[in-house]
Amino acid sequence: MSDNYDSIDKALNIESNIVEAKKVSAEIDSVKSKGPDIEKDYEYTRANLYSLIEKGQEAINGIMELAGEGGSPRAYEVAGQLIKSVADTTDKLIDLQKKLKDVEEETVKTTNNVTNNAVFVGSTSELSKLLKQGFLNSKE
Repeated sequence: MSDNYDSIDKALNIESNIVEAKKVSAEIDSVKSKGPDIEKDYEYTRANLYSLIEKGQEAINGIMELAGEGGSPRAYEVAGQLIKSVADTTDKLIDLQKKLKDVEEETVKTTNNVTNNAVFVGSTSELSKLLKQGFLNSKE
């Protein structure tokens, strides 16, 4: 098999060795519920959002004082952007609650497969024969 690669080895001026890979089988434990990780991530994200909101409010207070003292239109523009940013962050906090609720419902939800429509494929004479025999009316 090394004959196939001799010309490449000569062209690149290298020496190659073929090594067989060891097969490693690893069993993966299926994790049904990631409750602690989800809860930890939720608490971490929630704390960060609260921190961002508080810092944003402090920045708004500071820029409003600066805008009031100087009367600069740019300071008012920055204040408006900060207010929008803090409002977006509070929306993210509410979205976090919704997402957590969806994740919790997803773990509880079970799938129920219900067939509402059944289709008979055949001729009307075959259907009438089956009905006369009681095949379709029996509860088997």
